[in-house]
Amino acid sequence: MEQPLARPRSLTREAVGLRSGVPDLSEHVDRFCALVERVDPLIHAFVPEPGRHDRLRAQARALAARHPEPAGRPPLYGVTVGVKDIVHVDGLPTHGGSALPPGVLAGPQAVVVDRLRAAGALVAGKTVTAEFAASAPGPTRNPHHPGHTPGGSSSGSAAAVAAGLVPLAVGTQTVGSVIRPAAYCGVVGFRPTYGRIPTAGVIPNAPSFDTLGVFTADLAGAALAAALLCDDWRGDDWRGDEWQGDDWRVGPAAGGRPVLGVPDGAYLERAEPAALRAFEEILERLAQAGLTVRRVPLFPDFAGIARQLQTVNRFELARSHADWFARFGGLYRPETAASIRVGQGVAAEDRAAALQARDRLRERVARATAEAGVDLWLAPSATGGAPEGLHTTGDPVMSLPWSYLGLPALSLPAGRTAEGLPLGLQVVGAAGGDERLLAQAAFLEEALGGEAQILP
Repeated sequence: MEQPLARPRSLTREAVGLRSGVPDLSEHVDRFCALVERVDPLIHAFVPEPGRHDRLRAQARALAARHPEPAGRPPLYGVTVGVKDIVHVDGLPTHGGSALPPGVLAGPQAVVVDRLRAAGALVAGKTVTAEFAASAPGPTRNPHHPGHTPGGSSSGSAAAVAAGLVPLAVGTQTVGSVIRPAAYCGVVGFRPTYGRIPTAGVIPNAPSFDTLGVFTADLAGAALAAALLCDDWRGDDWRGDEWQGDDWRVGPAAGGRPVLGVPDGAYLERAEPAALRAFEEILERLAQAGLTVRRVPLFPDFAGIARQLQTVNRFELARSHADWFARFGGLYRPETAASIRVGQGVAAEDRAAALQARDRLRERVARATAEAGVDLWLAPSATGGAPEGLHTTGDPVMSLPWSYLGLPALSLPAGRTAEGLPLGLQVVGAAGGDERLLAQAAFLEEALGGEAQILP
């Protein structure tokens, strides 16, 4: 029997404590570094960093000097955050999970890191990514079952939160790289509306889909992070923008209980039978909690949608890596190189046609959503539990249509497989409706009883 290492920590509780001075910031950094030294060799969530402890202690001293009084401290004061290794951070190299020479991938610090640091966060380090956020896995293990994948490509970010190394981590999603690893690792993953968090300073995969997201232990943590990182956050549209006692809480949405839509058809059938049975049990629990669930035929040509996404994805991956691949193609992993070569054979007009098809699909889905009176779409976050072994990061297909459309999505912990592997419930909102998605998801989290086991 594998020894589970999952012990996620609440971002909101930790943020409140650090702002009040409990624990002292230097003590907090010492504890974090000791935890990484003890646990990370077992799961490999972080990219190795010589001198991590000295760097963080120096940054903590500077942060404390800037904010000596608790009342003036920013919301993430002293919180340690993992950052996926395709996101540029001043003072830390970017490798993108690759073997390319040091410095080749260098660039200015990402806007998302600027925002984290402005909010008082300490960058704990770079988290492991599949090579260039594609499909060639890194060494990260699943904290629940170390013999299984944590998912990807944001492997290290999901595992770092699940193992309690950090309460917040940044990932990216092109197809399923936030929602799937969140489900596999039993944490919350939030992928906002496409473009809601600027991707400047992030190595591109497919810019038409690339979206920054976050991992936290619970919905309240995701709401706090979203409010700090997303453009033009509308705090008055929801009731989760206040500190209450020792926590940040997401209250019920002003519009009341959401109507839940289930996208029946070929898309949902991509999930494994056991995952579908677990999904149906979740739907029953939600209905028993008084929530309305409506089944709506959606995505009748799901195979065509998948082809259109792959056309854009491969073309843009090849274009994003054109210069680096021409110079260092022999250093790329076989999986990544194969995808790039496929993309080199995609015609520009085929990409353009696929993007036009996306525009038409957006209109059809928006119309179907309105006609059915659906507030949130529900689906499994992944086809099943995390596959055994580290040779794959799993199948992203359950995120595929939502990523293609650029809609905001959450993965909430929702049950386990017979082997004890976590499962996730994917919750999808309307474009630009991130605030409402997070607020209405509070009804679901409450009905599910808070599946994540958070440390006190």
